[in-house]
Amino acid sequence: MTNQVTLTIDGQEITVAEGTTILEAAAQLGIHIPVICYHPHLTANGLCRICSVDTGGRVQAAACVTPCSQNMQVQTENETVKRSRKTILEMLASTVDLSESPEILDLMSRYQADPARFAGGNQRQSPLYDDNPFYIRDYNKCIDCWRCVQVCAEDAQYAFALSFDGRGFETRIGTFMGHGMMDTTCVFCGQCVGVCPTGALKPKRQSLLEQGVDPNEIFFQTRGKGKKKQKFG
Repeated sequence: MTNQVTLTIDGQEITVAEGTTILEAAAQLGIHIPVICYHPHLTANGLCRICSVDTGGRVQAAACVTPCSQNMQVQTENETVKRSRKTILEMLASTVDLSESPEILDLMSRYQADPARFAGGNQRQSPLYDDNPFYIRDYNKCIDCWRCVQVCAEDAQYAFALSFDGRGFETRIGTFMGHGMMDTTCVFCGQCVGVCPTGALKPKRQSLLEQGVDPNEIFFQTRGKGKKKQKFG
């Protein structure tokens, strides 16, 4: 029989199986805890900390990776928690282009985050990688959430084409030896693009359409000797 623990979240008592995370227990109560790096089909790592909650400890706990414990008292939206989330969002906005991150922009509005609070922060400086026919990589929009790395590795594809490069502020998503995607183990399944929350990975066709390129130039097709040939921009 599975061991169980009883805790209280925002004044509501709940009993869950041992090992259940605070995020999962809160969801069972209908309590929504915001997330950015977390994805329900990927391994949780607690990187962005936007899901952090107050458990009465010295520091807040990341709800996506913290297991529930007996008699735990959790506050998911007290003033301390809201202030922390606001600061995290403001720091993200100071270094990363969030213009194509609708979920994060919604959170900034919800927590009244000021994107100019840390206006003097160093901005992401990365080239635009356009090295394959399928998608582009713009790491100026990347928040290092790790989703693309995980889905490319053990969580789904087992291609291991993407990894982390650098340290600290200089940490970036990269490839082995910095090779272009065509020279990696990438199979162009598109799963990394699908889980990216910020537009750092974007389908090539979508990017070209947004730039105003004529669709006929992107999807141009000609016939020759009974065969169709496609030209992708």
